[in-house]
Amino acid sequence: MIDCHVHVFPPEVAAHRESYLARDRWFELLYQNPKARLVDAEELVAAMDTAGVDRSILCGFPWADEALCRLHNDYMADAANWFPDRLSWLGIVAPTRHGAIPESQRCFEKGAIGIGELNADAQNFDWREINDLRNFVDVCVESDRPVLLHSSEVLGHIYPGKGTATPEKLVHFLASFRNLKVVAAHWGGGLPFHELMPEIELVTSNVVYDSAASTYLYKPQIFRTVLDIVGPDRVLFGSDYPVLKMDRFLNRVRQIEWRDQQEREAVLGLNAERFFRIGDAETKG
Repeated sequence: MIDCHVHVFPPEVAAHRESYLARDRWFELLYQNPKARLVDAEELVAAMDTAGVDRSILCGFPWADEALCRLHNDYMADAANWFPDRLSWLGIVAPTRHGAIPESQRCFEKGAIGIGELNADAQNFDWREINDLRNFVDVCVESDRPVLLHSSEVLGHIYPGKGTATPEKLVHFLASFRNLKVVAAHWGGGLPFHELMPEIELVTSNVVYDSAASTYLYKPQIFRTVLDIVGPDRVLFGSDYPVLKMDRFLNRVRQIEWRDQQEREAVLGLNAERFFRIGDAETKG
C-alpha cells in the first residue's frame, strides 16, 4: 500500500510559519490560515500507521526560492533515512532557475526517486515555454526519474492553490518531451477524459495520474471512469495528506467497485512501485 502524494515540512517551517509566509507568495496563499496543517515526517508516519499505508512518497512544497528548495530537500532526504522502509521522496526545484540542474542532480544522488510537486503558478513559469524547461527535463530523462506536476481543472469551483496548469498547457509540454515520465497530479486536471481523442492518447503514453485531493474535486466515480479510459496501469493512489485525512480517503477508495484484485493492487501500490522504481534510488542514496 503506497500513498504517492503526501506533503511534509521541516519543523522549523511550522514553528516559524509567519516568516515563511512573508518569503513566498504561494505559501502565503495556502497557509496563511493557521488551521492549514503543516506536518512533519513523524506525524505522517503516525497517520500511515492508522490508515494502513506501508510507504508514502514525500512531495516538497513548490518554493520559488532556490534556498528554500534546498532546505526542504535536505529535510526530506533525512526523513527518508530515518524511515527507510516507510518513506521515499521527490526533490523540489524551481525548474527554470539556473540552480535547478545541479539541485536535481544532488537530489538524485541523495536518493530522490523523482522531482515534484512542480507548480507553474507558484514557481513563475509556463508549461508551454519549452526552451525554458528543456535543460531541466533532460536531467530527469537522463536519470530516468519522473516528474510529478500540479494540474488544474478548466471548470469547477475556485479554491486556494488551484492555479492555471490546465490540460491544454500540459499537452503542449508533454508533446515536446515524449520521453519524460510524468505523474499528472489531481487527475491531470481532467486530462484523462481527453485521452479518448487519439492524438491526445499518443502524447500521454508516459503519463500516469494520481488521485490527490479527489474528494475536493470529483465524485467517487472518477476512479472507475479514468481506469476505464486509460487502463489500470496508469492510475496511482495519492491522498494529498494532510489536505485530506489519509485513513478516511483510503477507506473510501478501498470500497470502489474494482474489476478484480489485480486492478486494486495495481492502483494501491504496485503501479507506484514500478513507475518510480522504488528501491533503486534509495539504495543509491
